[in-house]
This record gives sequence, C-alpha cells and structure tokens, in this order.
Amino acid sequence: MTEQAREVQGGGTWGSREAAAEWRRGAAARLQAFGPATEMMLGLAQVAEGSRVLDVGAGAGDSTLLAAQRVGSRGRVLATDVSASMLEVAAELARQAGLTNVDTRVVDAQRLDLAPDSFDAAVSRNCLMLIPDYRQALTSIRRVLKPGGRFASPAPERFGEFRLAATGALEDAYRTAGFREISIHAVPTRRRFPSLGEAIQYARGPLPLRELLARLSRAEQEQAWAEIERVLAQFVGPQGFDSPCELLIGVGTK
Repeated sequence: MTEQAREVQGGGTWGSREAAAEWRRGAAARLQAFGPATEMMLGLAQVAEGSRVLDVGAGAGDSTLLAAQRVGSRGRVLATDVSASMLEVAAELARQAGLTNVDTRVVDAQRLDLAPDSFDAAVSRNCLMLIPDYRQALTSIRRVLKPGGRFASPAPERFGEFRLAATGALEDAYRTAGFREISIHAVPTRRRFPSLGEAIQYARGPLPLRELLARLSRAEQEQAWAEIERVLAQFVGPQGFDSPCELLIGVGTK
C-alpha cells in the first residue's frame, strides 16, 4: 500500500479538526455548486419516505441531512466516514436541524462492517474516486444493500484525484462490483466565489489537492499554487470567480 493510500485510509488531512472546521465554513459554497446534483443523486437512488439509507464518505453531512429530510421519521440515515471530526460536525448539524433519524459511524468504505442486505439505498457524494480501492468499496456497498436497492454517486470534474471522470470509468467500476441497470448522468454546474482569493482559499482547504501537494517541497508547493492561481484567474469577471464544471452521477441497482 502506498503512503498516500495509508493516509487516506487513516483520514490524513481530511481527518483533522482543522479540516472539519474548514469544511463546515464552506457549506454555502458547496450547496450552491452541488445542491441540485445532490438532490438528483438522492432521487436516482430512490431515497424516499421510510427508507433506510447509507451515506458513504458523508463528511460534514451535506447529503446526509438532505437524505434525512426525505426519509422522514419512519426512515433512518447512517453517515459513515473515516474522519471522526467530520462526523461530529454532521451529527451536530443534524441536531441543530431537529433531525432525530441520523446516526454516524467511523468506518472505512473499503471494509463496511455492516449487516448485509440492510439498506434500501446508498449514496456517496464526491468520495468514491478518493478511496484507494474504490472497486472494493463498491463491492462492500453492494453487499449491504437489500436486493433491488440502488446506489448513486457523483464523480466531479477531473481535478486532483478525481479518477472516475474518464469516459466509461464510472460505469466500468459499477459493473465490476456487480451492479446492474447502470446509468451515468452528466449534470452541468458552476463554481462561484466572490473573488479569486476566496476560490484559492477553498482550493487550499481539506481537498485531495492539498494531500497531493503535501508531498512536494515547500518551494515546489509555492510554484504549484502560483500556477493554479494563474490558471484559475481566467474565470474571474465583474461578478467574481465563476467557472463551469460537470458532475457525473452514477446509479446502479443490486
């Protein structure tokens, strides 16, 4: 196993309290960029009143809370992640929203220690492509779904370690794990920030890019960030930073 894989499994930068705090501060930006696609993901996974739902790589609970609202008091959502700090934020936000149907558990998606055939649906937003062995994760997710249960996961635009953006990659991963009725949906969206500086600040947050750059020397890191800023500057206009991107939502049935 590579050093990077070990860090991701253990939470790495993602597992720190600093990362959880940064992720919480970025909630509004994520809602603007990913909100519609998240709702589409939940719909494609057939998350409905009374469903028991698994949220894999739930982070601070963006999709968990939306799923919990959909399933209502008769349903339940289990948020899982390798980061206890992220899940603490998710649990707190659920309490603040008055949601009593959310549970959290620190668990590696590659080895889901959960009962088989126990969830009506599973979702994973912006996580699957970051798991070292995402094929094993898909197999684990399929195992805990009830027969006929559906799994949906958006794979964002190619950036950092977003490995599943290549044509056919997400579909092949689902098929290899044994899912059927596979479909891939492209959803255009935009990333907007008031300024280039805030876009860079977001990019410097708890994202795969920072994990990758941590392996460079300080001089190489500064050079990389200067190049990133130069490239992103092309998306700055009178209204601030505004860049197009595309999300891919993969759906499969057990």
